[in-house]
Amino acid sequence: MKLKRYISTVILLILLSTTGCTPKIYNNKSAGAIKVLAVPTVNPIFKRIDNNPYLRIEIDIPQGNKELDFQQFGGTINPEAIKDVSRLELYLGNENAEFTTDKLLGSTVPSSKKFNIRFNIRLSPGRHILWLSVNLKDDANIDDKLTIKADQLIGSKGLVYKVLQPKTTDRYLGIALRKPYDENVHTYRIPGIVTTDKGTLIAVYDIRYDNDRDLPGNIDVGMSRSTDGGKNWESMKNIIDMGGPKDNSGAGDPSVLFDPVTRTIWVVALWSKGNHSIAGSGPGLTPDETGQIVITSSTDDGITWAKPYSITAQVKNPEWKIFFQGPGNGIAMQDGKIVFPAQYWDAKKVPYSTLIYSGDHGKSWKSGIGAKSNTTEAQLVETTPGTLMLNMRDNRGGFRSVATTKDMGQSWTEHATSRSALPDPVCMASLIKANVNVQGSAKDLLFFSNLNTSKAPREHTTIKASLDLGETWQPNNQLFLDERKSYGYSDLTRIDKNTLGILYEGIRSLLFVRIPVKDIVK
Repeated sequence: MKLKRYISTVILLILLSTTGCTPKIYNNKSAGAIKVLAVPTVNPIFKRIDNNPYLRIEIDIPQGNKELDFQQFGGTINPEAIKDVSRLELYLGNENAEFTTDKLLGSTVPSSKKFNIRFNIRLSPGRHILWLSVNLKDDANIDDKLTIKADQLIGSKGLVYKVLQPKTTDRYLGIALRKPYDENVHTYRIPGIVTTDKGTLIAVYDIRYDNDRDLPGNIDVGMSRSTDGGKNWESMKNIIDMGGPKDNSGAGDPSVLFDPVTRTIWVVALWSKGNHSIAGSGPGLTPDETGQIVITSSTDDGITWAKPYSITAQVKNPEWKIFFQGPGNGIAMQDGKIVFPAQYWDAKKVPYSTLIYSGDHGKSWKSGIGAKSNTTEAQLVETTPGTLMLNMRDNRGGFRSVATTKDMGQSWTEHATSRSALPDPVCMASLIKANVNVQGSAKDLLFFSNLNTSKAPREHTTIKASLDLGETWQPNNQLFLDERKSYGYSDLTRIDKNTLGILYEGIRSLLFVRIPVKDIVK
């Protein structure tokens, strides 16, 4: 029977090679049987990150056994990925079974399909955890996939302990676009990403210099640019710097869109002069009264950027407490309008998701009314010509709220999927419409990414597809990408007809992966 047909059984094979005795096979019901199980983690393997967990190896030594020595771990790696891997490492886990790199047992540089890691450790009866970690080369091809299968642990006197790995899966490769302390920055957060008509990827995000806290603070908006679909990235540029840190001014929570008519990239952000973010803003329009929605643009495919300026007076009701964008990305409509998701907090400090739009390619801006109370960060798509769907973070928790408008946000209709179709732990999410290949034909689909859970903690980053423009979200059309806890924000972009890109938060880091559409749409 193939190993993958087992669910929870573990077989111990003890080969007494030094004595020439016939090997004795134990099953998990045998008295005193040592059980060894390898469980693959669910997460991509990233360049620029030294330690990427791949396998959690559980060793169960029943009481009554003596202490056992282990000296070697062996397995196989798919040949096409050997050129991408710089090192495999084996670590001893802690009592909580969390991935940790506190104690390195051994490592190897794989040069063939089979690999072995030599080490020495003595384990007493009980449950013990080892971790297999992967380090990628700087020139690893992130379109490759990695598959590792555990084979055996070897103890003293040549004893061979067979390792059961019930599940073997390909692992995506990616790149840590930004990680803690790159350029002496404490934290990178709040991803937005868009693809221009030249195929250039423009990623925007918060540069949080001093800590990981939200505005107000010493925060600027950074931008990274890729001309090869995200495989390589140019150096970071600071595109919105509104002063500080002496007066505690900062700008953050960016959103980005590309206007195909004028070939202009637009980025909006919240500028908090002093203490004028959500907590410190009040009625009014000036920077000394309320937070400002500021905007910058590039007309040369992201190489240079204009000086930021405020559009607050154009879109904010002076009675409102604050008005600013929904982070992530905006869109260009079929009739030429450009639209950003937005949010405002009214005079009673109640938040509403909404939108801002320009009918003259960024010369002037208008805003809609609130789609629903107690909603904040949102993303939007044009489902059919003139109809916008707003997908909202809802402070009620549990699920996303969804509403549609046919008059640019002057009125809203709650959608049938609202508060029922898309679980969410009260966090930001991404929603895009993309024309992609599905079984050989081009089709418009909606893609959604978020943490696929209805409550904290923030974990389980997942990408979903809707084949009927958001009317339904079928469970088979989704990809569970990363199981780990994270800060939770993500943003999607269409790279080409066969490939999506996702930029999402780790812990103080921004991670990028190229995802084949066929891996999401089953």
